[in-house]
Amino acid sequence: MAFEQGHAHKDVKGQPDKGTQGLSLPHPLATSVPVSSPTPPTEEKSLQQFVSALGLDFGRKRIGVAGCDRTGLIATGITTIERTSFDRDVEQIRQLVNQRQVQILIVGLPYSMDGSLGFQARQVQKFTTRLAKVLKLPVEYVDERLTSFQAEQMLIAENRSPSRHKQLIDRKAASIILQQWLDTRRSRLKSTLVSAD
Repeated sequence: MAFEQGHAHKDVKGQPDKGTQGLSLPHPLATSVPVSSPTPPTEEKSLQQFVSALGLDFGRKRIGVAGCDRTGLIATGITTIERTSFDRDVEQIRQLVNQRQVQILIVGLPYSMDGSLGFQARQVQKFTTRLAKVLKLPVEYVDERLTSFQAEQMLIAENRSPSRHKQLIDRKAASIILQQWLDTRRSRLKSTLVSAD
């Protein structure tokens, strides 16, 4: 599984990582990437579909946000939203949705280790249901039980202190959540092509 690589992360609220600056996304109704080859392979043509998804890692104090490249291969942390009120949180997310022409929200759901939905998971579902209704976007959930731990390990590997980079951890966790969804989506597309053959 590929996570964020090769980007210099900045632990500044609201400032995107370098990998997302200047990213121009297609209209949500666009379905495939133009190819120069007159007879591209069916698999290449089918797998290179435009996707604009926003990954969200909800916490009690912050929301980590991640986006992906146009072909849906790599997720990258964008920003961390400091939670204040529902309306203000939604407005910040709405701005990102409009800027990136987002088609779907991918939300990390904090299952308990036994696979059940605890209090925090239900709170995330409650917020997400309201958010999706306001933004008129579909939502898919991803099991995020170990994403914060993975994000912390990534920081440690970069010789950064997790306790001093909580916002960066939130962004990285959001990118892990989104990357899991992108990888699963790509695998489903491949399986569909194989079964179609």
